[in-house]
Amino acid sequence: GSEADRRRLTDALAPAGLVERIAERLIDAASAVSGCGPAFCDLFLEALADGAVACGLPRVAALRCAAQMMLGSAKLALDSGSHPGALKDAVCSPGGSTIQGVRALEQGGFRGTVMEAVIAAYERTLELG
Repeated sequence: GSEADRRRLTDALAPAGLVERIAERLIDAASAVSGCGPAFCDLFLEALADGAVACGLPRVAALRCAAQMMLGSAKLALDSGSHPGALKDAVCSPGGSTIQGVRALEQGGFRGTVMEAVIAAYERTLELG
């Protein structure tokens, strides 16, 4: 289609959220993040809340705090255009609480595990055709 057709389609889809032009060969990769990612985020959200509950915070407050934090972090990443590593570094004070939490996540293989989840979802999408 023409550029005008693309613009009309983008304008029509815009109210639903982000409209990203992606090469057809990359649609399954994008789906592994945007389609399957909510379940991964929900697991992380639940785990954050469970940790806060273990520290004594009531469940309702724990979920609300964790969800609001995730929303704010995502908005900051989108609005600032900063690399996630730079955003993480900005809140990791030397010898502070946050860097110790990051250390615990890294000891557990957090980033590698998340990457494997996206790759597993992508590979399954390819299998399903």
